[in-house]
Amino acid sequence: MAAPIVMISSYPPRLCGIATFCEEAREFIQKRHPERQVLVISHTDGQGEGVFPLMDLSRRSWWRAVAQQVHQLKPYAVHIEHEYGLYEYRDSRGQGDGNEGLLDLLEAIDDFPIVAEPHTVHGRMTDFESDFIYKLCQRADLVLFKCHYQKWRLDWNFHGRSWNTPRNIMVVPHGARPDKRYRMDEVPLLRQELGLNSDGRLAPHLAGLIGWIQSNKRWDILTSMWEEIAAEIQEKTGADWDLLAAGSMRDPAHRADYERYVREVQLLEQKGLAHYYEFIPRGDAYYKMMAVCDFIVLPSTDETQSGTLARIFALNKPFVTTAPMEGLTAQTIESGGGLLFTNKKMLRQHVVRLACDEDLRLELGNRLKTYLDEVVSWDVVARQYDEAYECAVAANQTGKPVELPLEF
Repeated sequence: MAAPIVMISSYPPRLCGIATFCEEAREFIQKRHPERQVLVISHTDGQGEGVFPLMDLSRRSWWRAVAQQVHQLKPYAVHIEHEYGLYEYRDSRGQGDGNEGLLDLLEAIDDFPIVAEPHTVHGRMTDFESDFIYKLCQRADLVLFKCHYQKWRLDWNFHGRSWNTPRNIMVVPHGARPDKRYRMDEVPLLRQELGLNSDGRLAPHLAGLIGWIQSNKRWDILTSMWEEIAAEIQEKTGADWDLLAAGSMRDPAHRADYERYVREVQLLEQKGLAHYYEFIPRGDAYYKMMAVCDFIVLPSTDETQSGTLARIFALNKPFVTTAPMEGLTAQTIESGGGLLFTNKKMLRQHVVRLACDEDLRLELGNRLKTYLDEVVSWDVVARQYDEAYECAVAANQTGKPVELPLEF
């Protein structure tokens, strides 16, 4: 069998967006490469066949065991999923090392082709972020950004510091599953399967707040005006709409807001205007819960929604989301499948408009179908990963750095 592809990342059963991303990416990379194993080196809580749970972040030298395993596996390419919190060692004072261990790892395995995929690349970088991304680009053969704006904004960030902009950056979007679309005639069965028809009170049309419940997701922005929105929709169309709020808490630090958001939904539920459904947003259940909604609302005040957005794309669901908000805004514009709001008045207008205009919902859904098929399907993204691996292998073998054109 050919040399394996080795991914380094968090991995299920950890409840982590990067873990879920890695699991899906691995599935579709493996689909393209039956001749190779796609293996994962994970944190100590990772599990599964072909998973090496070696990263123990309680140890400053955690990266040494990972480097040793990479050398034993002799990979075709190493593919690293990066989020700052995943690789941060903290000492007895609670002081972090600024991901220094990951940079040490990259130097220790630099005899193999390295593709690094950072999931957080802000448009306006802090000094620390700028320095880290610069060093990451120096040590990896190829670095993958999720959105084009991240690449041209990096040039702006680095130019302002009188630094040369790295040329080994390729844009590969966040993948979305191409195999989770449900037909309209399947929705009643899904509602029954999820237990949403048990008391017969849920309206035939649903606006959805779906996913992990965190402080920055700001469910309260929509719940605070939903009673008035539902009344306006009913007055204009004669149709009954409910708010389906479904998810669970992931981070205990967000408990106070989680409890407040859920309480506000339950007050609406008592008035027959909403329904709260507690579930772990993973696997098929996540897709099914979104599938029963006519559209999705993402009232987020911070950029952590890429996993939710990927599922919206997978299901071709029209959506409303906050702007300006980094990748959320970029992909909303590129896909043409969502409406953007910058204040509460716009949010209300867009929610009412989507609820009242079925043709608009269909139009946005068709645009999302095209965007999925042509741009963000995992099948498309896996082909782009192949290009990335080929570039990294060539650079590693020849010693000639990858040099790609700037975005602008």
